[in-house]
Amino acid sequence: MSITLLLAWFLGSLLVLLISVPVAVTLVAVGVIGGLASIGLPIVYSMGSIVWGVQNEYTLTAIPLFILLGELLLRSGLADSMYTALSAWVGRLPGGLMHANMTACALFSATSGSSVATSATIGTVALPALQERNYPLPSTLGSLAVGGTLGILIPPSIALLVYGSMTSVSIGKLFIAGILPGILLTLVFMIWIAISSKKYMATVAQEQKIPLAVKLKLSRHLIPPAIVFIVVMGSIYGGVATPTESAGLGVILVLLMAAMMGRFSLDMLHQSFRETAALTGMIILIVVGAFVLNVTLSALDIPRQLSNLILTAGITPTQFFLTLIGFYIVLGMFLEVLSMQVTTIPIVFPIAVTLGIDPIWFGIFIVLMSEIALITPPVGMNIFVVQGVRKDGGPVTDVIRGVIPYVIILLAFTLLIWYVPEIVLWLPSHVS
Repeated sequence: MSITLLLAWFLGSLLVLLISVPVAVTLVAVGVIGGLASIGLPIVYSMGSIVWGVQNEYTLTAIPLFILLGELLLRSGLADSMYTALSAWVGRLPGGLMHANMTACALFSATSGSSVATSATIGTVALPALQERNYPLPSTLGSLAVGGTLGILIPPSIALLVYGSMTSVSIGKLFIAGILPGILLTLVFMIWIAISSKKYMATVAQEQKIPLAVKLKLSRHLIPPAIVFIVVMGSIYGGVATPTESAGLGVILVLLMAAMMGRFSLDMLHQSFRETAALTGMIILIVVGAFVLNVTLSALDIPRQLSNLILTAGITPTQFFLTLIGFYIVLGMFLEVLSMQVTTIPIVFPIAVTLGIDPIWFGIFIVLMSEIALITPPVGMNIFVVQGVRKDGGPVTDVIRGVIPYVIILLAFTLLIWYVPEIVLWLPSHVS
């Protein structure tokens, strides 16, 4: 009976989300109404303490700090300087400045944690230069959209923070598990850019050869984000700071760097705080809604029943894995990343653990599925972020055409980490 209720609630939630009811409202409504209908008032009383506990969860305070870190990097101009330096080093590779898109997205991801912020920041900086040099729009826009998805894989990652808080999996281990897949994906994307560039490089304005001395001088702009990454991640893995404290250290560092470079202003600070507050409010409300729903699911013993059902049916881990890929691809066409995660993790995580799938590996898998969701229409968030950055008023189909090869690459990479899980688990296994 509980499984039938779960299916009814899930389908009902999807319908409500598709008519643009806010995600947090939908989750709370399903949790409260389902709890009242199934158990009665006692479960609703318990939800108050859950809501209070989630909003006072120490781990989740890292979310606004990482968002603020990315906003400060953007508004201080450090991201612009970083792109200029990377362009000097990779601009003459086959594919030209498209490689600068990927490397800049990867480096910005290593200090931000948000895919939307990564796409918007690098897109704003890079697109004018690429259009000026006659790069084909679909390929250009596609590289910016997919480059932004690295923001939720390369640590620090808000998506991994949410996953870790919902599953009690070590956030430090999740962060380190994302490093090698993030680097490999960046390299694979760049290889594709080099291969596919043969079709258009003849019509693109070639970059001037830049003397080594000039490249080395420009490289000083790579030092600030590199220092931030080393301090943030090093303090976590060195046991010096928690993820929340390391995010705070990163914010202080960026503020000091901005002040030393003469880029600090009250207006920059105001805009950064305002955007951080808006994004944090949205994320925390969704997480609270997910925990409210989890109370009802747990009270009805649905996770255990689902696990037993899977075991009884004799479904293998591989069958479960392949089923989830199809499930998340379809779901990602209609839901944005955070909504997709918080509505499915409470259901699929217990099953994955029952089947013997490593929780850290599963977190990276969920993030890879979320990356695909970010670039699949009709609700691919990064598609619309990059479309909003362009100023020529062209159709959104340009972006969609550009991301199709990268969706295929992401799917192939997901299959690769299934058959070679050491890609994800090797680094965490060597960190105490």
